[in-house]
This record gives sequence, structure tokens and C-alpha cells, in this order.
Amino acid sequence: MSGRALRPAARILLRDAADRVLLFRFDPDDRPPFWCTPGGALDPGEDYATAARRELLEETGLPADPGPEVLQRDVEFITIEGVPVSADERYFHVRTDADAIDTSGHTALEQRVMTRWRWFTPAELSALDEPYFPGDLGEILAALEPDL
Repeated sequence: MSGRALRPAARILLRDAADRVLLFRFDPDDRPPFWCTPGGALDPGEDYATAARRELLEETGLPADPGPEVLQRDVEFITIEGVPVSADERYFHVRTDADAIDTSGHTALEQRVMTRWRWFTPAELSALDEPYFPGDLGEILAALEPDL
């Protein structure tokens, strides 16, 4: 395991009525900017679906059902706080009619590093010149049922 902290996390594949996906741009002090889906680590005692619902509300202001779990991945990375982790990430597919989100529920750290949000079409995502995670997001979205 190489001394990495275990980090169970719920991630949201949030798509709007135009089939665009929501990503947040992170601008950390110690690495180049990158984009990522909403979501985060489970709180003590939470299951993945509960964490997905909480993260969706905190990060987007949308009080929505997290939808079905559509993907599970084990990944290793260094968190924004500088902690090396082995993450068990569960992805939930959520549809919304909203085109704007409310970021007032962001923590102080999120307010500092999550500098922007944007809805991406599949073409815009594939043309993005900054890294985004997961790196195969376009393929994941294409494999999901379009009418979920």
C-alpha cells in the first residue's frame, strides 16, 4: 500500500438537459490547474450514495437524488492538502434541468482552489487543453444511457 491513506469517495457525473457535463477547475498552489467532476471523500459513517447526495448539494446547491452508481475505480493521487491517497471512487450519474449552480456551500479550501465551474459538451471536453479527471470522462459518458 506504500503508506497512502485510504480515501473512499463519491464522484458525480452531472449532466444537464443539453447533455453537457459539469466540471470544476482547480487551481492549487503546488501543481498546474486541472478540471474535475463534483464529489469528494465520505464522512465517517456515510455510505457512497449518502456522500454523493451531500457532495452534490454542497458543491452545486442541487438537492437531487445521486442517481445510480455507474462506475467504481481505485486510483492513487495526492490530495489538494498534500496527502497521498489510495481512493476507492464510486461514480453516480445525475441529470439536472439546471444550467446554473450554487457554490455557496463550498468549504474555505474549495472556495480557494475551485476557482471556476463550467458545463462541457463532449466536443469541448475532447478539445480541452488542460488535464481533467477522470481522464477517460468522455468515454465514460458516451457509454452511459442517454436518457438516464
